Amino acid sequence: MIVSNEIEIGRGKRARRVYTFDEIGVVPTRRTRDPELVSTAWSIDAFQFEIPVLGAPMDSVMSPATAIELGRLGGLGVLNLEGLWTRHENPEPLLEEIARIDDETEAVHRMREMYSAPIKPELIRDRLAEIRDAGVTVAGALSPHRTAEFADTVVKSGVDMFVIRGNTVSAEHVSVAGREPLNLKEFIYELDVPVIVGGVATYQSALHLMRTGAAGVLVGFGGGASSTTRATLGVRAPMASAIADVAGARTDYLDESGGRYVHVIADGGLGTSGDLVKAIACGADAVMLGGALARATDAPGRGRHWGQEAHHEDLPRGKRISVEPIAPFAEIINGPAHGADGHSNLIGALRRSMATTGYSDVKEFQRVGVVYAER
Repeated sequence: MIVSNEIEIGRGKRARRVYTFDEIGVVPTRRTRDPELVSTAWSIDAFQFEIPVLGAPMDSVMSPATAIELGRLGGLGVLNLEGLWTRHENPEPLLEEIARIDDETEAVHRMREMYSAPIKPELIRDRLAEIRDAGVTVAGALSPHRTAEFADTVVKSGVDMFVIRGNTVSAEHVSVAGREPLNLKEFIYELDVPVIVGGVATYQSALHLMRTGAAGVLVGFGGGASSTTRATLGVRAPMASAIADVAGARTDYLDESGGRYVHVIADGGLGTSGDLVKAIACGADAVMLGGALARATDAPGRGRHWGQEAHHEDLPRGKRISVEPIAPFAEIINGPAHGADGHSNLIGALRRSMATTGYSDVKEFQRVGVVYAER
């Protein structure tokens, strides 16, 4: 018997039933283990990491210093190569100003001015060199429309991993006459470094991106709490279903390609340690964190959090939000937590959840049982 997962919106439209993190939970098994016996390590291409965490390329989260700090904690910091750090020699006073502005209209106006400064290739080189000199893995991100312009600079600067990140990235983009779209397949083929690309939210779009040769695919639209894509564009990607769909594409592409594994990275809607746990349970290999890391007392946002969309020149699809700084990066990642809200000791929570359900590593934990509880 086949049960339909569709519901009728009206006589002329049907919709697929999908699920958010809040609607699901993981299920313990008959076996448990000590958290000390659990491994949270993961690898992508030739790079090994102790924790399955990437820092989102957002100026409120990742600076060269915090990218280095996250690298030392076992994760991967991804620097925004279109942000203030590559447009201004000293962005610290600008970050301080953004944090101080109370009026949101004024904030958008001022941020547009700050981000209108040209991107300087020499600053891309210098910022990435600073991270590389610290001895951690170097990763930088560009949006699709900036990738062709600055990719050569990024690769020559010694980046280890290249991230192409946008609200929605496809392998088949249609451009206006006279504007050449980025050919992802050709671009990735010509690069000497692994590429992570996204975001996507469906099985088919993920499968298309995997066929371009990407090493990893970002699931979701990023931004999380700072994103207003749902309100401005009416676009929504309930993350539990989106990750499960893309994980299904990964499995099918593994068979189609004769064994090529493409990593699935959840990007967006990850506010607590429980969300991180559920993302991996749904099939993610790792998570990209923005707002969760913006709560760090040493985050460059200084209690504010925003993405590229917050200062878009025509149609902002995000906003600058306030977050309460609660602890340094190290405590948010590895604890100890001083509250039960899931905002700190993220990896400790992942370890305990894996131990409670009887799994010893991240790859095994993707097989954990999941339940749906209607709210």
